[in-house]
Amino acid sequence: MLELKNISYVIEENGNKIEILKDISFTVKDKDLVVITGPNGSGKSTLAKIIMGIIAPTSGEIFFNGLNITSLNLTERAKIGFGFAFQQPTTFKGLTVKDLLNIATNEENNLSTSCDYLSKVGLCAREYTDREVNSKLSGGELKRIELALLLAKNSCLNICDEPEAGIDLWSFDALIRLFLQEDKTFLVISHQKGLIEIANEIIILKKGQIEHIGKYEDVEEYLSSNVCERLEE
Repeated sequence: MLELKNISYVIEENGNKIEILKDISFTVKDKDLVVITGPNGSGKSTLAKIIMGIIAPTSGEIFFNGLNITSLNLTERAKIGFGFAFQQPTTFKGLTVKDLLNIATNEENNLSTSCDYLSKVGLCAREYTDREVNSKLSGGELKRIELALLLAKNSCLNICDEPEAGIDLWSFDALIRLFLQEDKTFLVISHQKGLIEIANEIIILKKGQIEHIGKYEDVEEYLSSNVCERLEE
């Protein structure tokens, strides 16, 4: 279980202190799908990076399975089972999809095992295992490869920043199936109504603070009246 206690994040700009996140507290239960949503600029991506250890909070604590991990960095959190899918996937010049799958699983993957991971995100192993993960791939292809690597790593906690970005409708349907079928813990940043509706819990951020927490039926009215223009069908 992941637990955040009173997380705040403050930056200094032109001599002024700006609060990006203010007193954020919530828990993510094992094997739940939790979606964080809210208007642009509400601090969602910053929060995801703090949880992963990419940036450190100004104050507050983070616990994972009872262990205080506030001081652990990105590498240390990856070692205890955290995985992260960026909003804009990284390219790896000179490395193929197969190379990255081998790194993620720490073993040599054949075509069959590669297919196990790639097919879940709508990619054919025969077409992609030898492809270099570079800018010649589309944004949607890179996004799906990144998600396949996340599954291959078999992380305890999977943090995804707008996993639907740049993918087509068919791939989005496959993404929905992935979140429903995988017996894993997911913390997802998303504006997509389709993802929000299937979440075990929804956290709504606004101006760096938690506005509402609950299941879809608990927050549906609020979403419809306050941030419906931000939600994508």
